[in-house]
Amino acid sequence: MTIPSIKKEQLFQSLSQANTTFNEIYPGDRSDRQPVHTLYGGANLFKSDAPILLGNRALEILEAYAPNHEVFGKAFGLTGGNDFSKRIYDKVVAKLKSEAIEDFRIDFEDGYGNRSNEEEDATAVTTAHEVAKGMKEKTLSPFIGIRIKPFTEEMKERGLRTLDIFISTLVKETGGKLPDNFVVMLPKVTIPEQPETLANFFTILEDELGIAKGVLKMEMMVETTQAIMDINGINPLYRFIKAAQGRCIAMHFGTYDYTASCSITAKYQEMDHPVCDFAHHVTKVALAHTGIWLSDGATNTMPIGPHRGDLTPEQEEENRQVVHRAWKKGYDHIRHSLWNGYYQGWDLNPAQFPMRYAAVYAFFLESYDDAVDRLKTFVEKAARATLIGDVFDDAATGQGLLNYFLRALNSGAITEEEVLATGLTLEEIRGRSFKKILENRIAK
Repeated sequence: MTIPSIKKEQLFQSLSQANTTFNEIYPGDRSDRQPVHTLYGGANLFKSDAPILLGNRALEILEAYAPNHEVFGKAFGLTGGNDFSKRIYDKVVAKLKSEAIEDFRIDFEDGYGNRSNEEEDATAVTTAHEVAKGMKEKTLSPFIGIRIKPFTEEMKERGLRTLDIFISTLVKETGGKLPDNFVVMLPKVTIPEQPETLANFFTILEDELGIAKGVLKMEMMVETTQAIMDINGINPLYRFIKAAQGRCIAMHFGTYDYTASCSITAKYQEMDHPVCDFAHHVTKVALAHTGIWLSDGATNTMPIGPHRGDLTPEQEEENRQVVHRAWKKGYDHIRHSLWNGYYQGWDLNPAQFPMRYAAVYAFFLESYDDAVDRLKTFVEKAARATLIGDVFDDAATGQGLLNYFLRALNSGAITEEEVLATGLTLEEIRGRSFKKILENRIAK
């Protein structure tokens, strides 16, 4: 080589620093479990056993409107034959029986509304007691949190006050403990100073209440056009993340506030509207590989029949048609989110749980056999190009196949045993790097 060693070291010194900084900013996707949905419920309605009661209600609705896999398959337009419909149906039933709600957000914002200070203060206290009771009785969902009011000039005092009362009451009740995977959602973020203020308040709470430093985490909401492009024509989302001082774990999309901010009329405020797709793609690009989870919003068409009480056969049929139409609409919206790489979304009612899990499981399972064959063959040939059918796999596709198995396993669509059919170990799958898998295989 022409270059002297000392000059090469000088040449690479600043590059190494820059590479290290880049890798710190973009560490890649987190390996821990991400919930596939978040259920929102008004804080005034929350009870410690809500996950159990709402799960039972979801199962009742499924059994009433899809009593078997044939009806279920037709309602969602499942392809792949009778066996496939049964496989999805059985998984959904098992999920509703075992863990119908993965993530619950106790809502003090839109789902609660503007009430007197005295009433919201009292609700903050009672919900904290209910969460403490749920912790003791182990009835809470695996992920849980609260959504406070935004830190706008008009609502900042109310948002901070509710959070202070809730956390202070909860910590006093539990002896300094918070639920597992607890998070505070900050809605309608438009400027970095809003998450920065919340992060600073977290520090104060931790110091004053004697709880572990850094334990309080937040998530933010993309609900305005200013969150996608600021006055300088720049996407501000990463600045929001930096302002959160390492406390932000997720970014959620607010479908209806965002479409309203884009002047979309009510009839067309849907999750698959092009303005939502634009926001999704910009958010994805801005935060890709930072380790921040992304979540889509909700379908607001509820699968609830119009008739109650003693029903005639005609009314029962009308209820069934209404529920099935709403299920299919929500199913298609969830599929659209998954297609866009958003693996989490919102639910607003337990009647939506069947469509949530039907969409997630069908999305992953319908391509399982093909993905196993392609990944297994690709790994066996250790980075040499492989042609399977009419699809040519390269290293980037190998990473895409690995991503499929990671997400499918995370969602519960497939089991650990089904992952092992690829010839990979669970350790290799969870390592999240196809490049490293191949390097290790070649070295061996």
